[in-house]
Amino acid sequence: MQRATENSISMRLKKLLPELALGLIDARYDTENNEIQTVSVPKIKSGADLFVIAPEGSGKSTAIVIGIIQQLQKAFEEAPRAVVIADTKEKAFKLEEQFKLLGTHTNLRTFTVFDKGLIQYQKDMIYEGLDILIGTPKRIQELLSTTGIPTSQLKILAVDDAETLYPKNIHTLIYRFADRTKKLQFLIFANRWHEKFDDLSERIMKNPTIINVD
Repeated sequence: MQRATENSISMRLKKLLPELALGLIDARYDTENNEIQTVSVPKIKSGADLFVIAPEGSGKSTAIVIGIIQQLQKAFEEAPRAVVIADTKEKAFKLEEQFKLLGTHTNLRTFTVFDKGLIQYQKDMIYEGLDILIGTPKRIQELLSTTGIPTSQLKILAVDDAETLYPKNIHTLIYRFADRTKKLQFLIFANRWHEKFDDLSERIMKNPTIINVD
């Protein structure tokens, strides 16, 4: 049984970007199979729009990080290619830490924006060049409204803990990105299904895959 588990982990790593696999090994994320990551990362890699519904602590945030690193692979030009929205400043910085940890053998560039930070400084840092922008919904909204986020290269929009963000009008922010970028992959991760997800699916997503893990 242990040998079978080891073999399945080894096969999973072989399907990943070598630099990402090395980052997972260095961080000791390679010691066990995680259901959410095993199922969702190949779907992210395929370019599919995705809803992932699973309990807190099941590895959803790590799946976002692994999937985006796998998709982007290396630095490219200046405009961000992925935007990741998190509920709080603390969660946003935790995501950035994971991107840096697991992407340590890549040259992908990350930056985190948050409410009450100096918005002009954040704009300047974005325009200096990055690949992955992480932030709270209010500050992402403010930056988008003031041409602070170039969207010409944007490929992925990910939302973590999406069901908690609807009181903050996260759906309007998602629609704004969709209107600006026609070929956008949507990754919606949540602890539970929200009734507004149906509207999101019908309005902007292309035959989304739904992964539901109890």
